[in-house]
Amino acid sequence: MAEHRVLAPTPPPDGKFKGPASYFPSIEKNYGEPIQHWLDLVADQLDSHSHMEVVSWLKSEYGMGHGHANAIVAYVKAKLAG
Repeated sequence: MAEHRVLAPTPPPDGKFKGPASYFPSIEKNYGEPIQHWLDLVADQLDSHSHMEVVSWLKSEYGMGHGHANAIVAYVKAKLAG
């Protein structure tokens, strides 16, 4: 489990996420795991790897597209920094 846990966002009243989170419904549909699964994996990886290393890891390990991988990493990094 991630040392610095980043929780999945709550859907806004209109149901439309903004920014990197706008990719989350598609990520869940395409890769068959809840977004919290991906957030936990990425938070763990960011302890010792750069943004682009984690993006590359998601692409190679899980077959994730670049946009989806980058959205997850960007979201986690922003939450950990904020």
